[in-house]
Amino acid sequence: MTLKIKVYSDYVCPFCFLAEQPLEQAIKGKDVEVEWMPFELRPYPNETLKPEGHYLQSTWKQSVYPMAERMGIDIVLPCVSPQPYTHLAFEGYQYAKEQGKGNDYNDRMLRAFFQEEQDIGDIGTLTKLAGEIGLDEKEFRDALETRKYKEVHQQALKHAYEEAKITSVPTFVIGETKVAGMHSKETFEQLIDDEMKRQTPDIAEGMMCGIDGCEIE
Repeated sequence: MTLKIKVYSDYVCPFCFLAEQPLEQAIKGKDVEVEWMPFELRPYPNETLKPEGHYLQSTWKQSVYPMAERMGIDIVLPCVSPQPYTHLAFEGYQYAKEQGKGNDYNDRMLRAFFQEEQDIGDIGTLTKLAGEIGLDEKEFRDALETRKYKEVHQQALKHAYEEAKITSVPTFVIGETKVAGMHSKETFEQLIDDEMKRQTPDIAEGMMCGIDGCEIE
């Protein structure tokens, strides 16, 4: 039975980007299906953060950069100021998912922002990035300009906020187990193994006898 993993993330969360590596390592060779789920940390009209501000500078210096260095991952605090809203990028994700490229799109958005400092709140930038992973640029741009996937995205957010009760990202729902924050490959492997064992039904071992006699199962 395929184990389903849902990853709730936002494209402006550096730990969501860093979490890709240990998760990918942990699921390698396993019967696992990963689905990335939208979560906006600061939806419009809330103010987004500015990279020159003390909060981001301090967080990156104390936590993000040291962690990325230990993991061997290139990452940079993007100079885009203020940070972009991510609703359009997530509406694009819904289009990409329909085309079977949801996970590729998700990875491209994170890398574009945290390694290339691209403005993922801009339709032109999003369209170019979509084209890079093989999506039809005209269809993609039309979908964003007409807000074709606005309602789908809003429903996804409602699910995250109200049904899944997500309060921070990244959050992983591995089978029936919810775990928030960054974790090592080994931790993910243990969680996955535990869930796979939990989902495997007990199988009778052929012929047997019980108190009422013998039978073949």
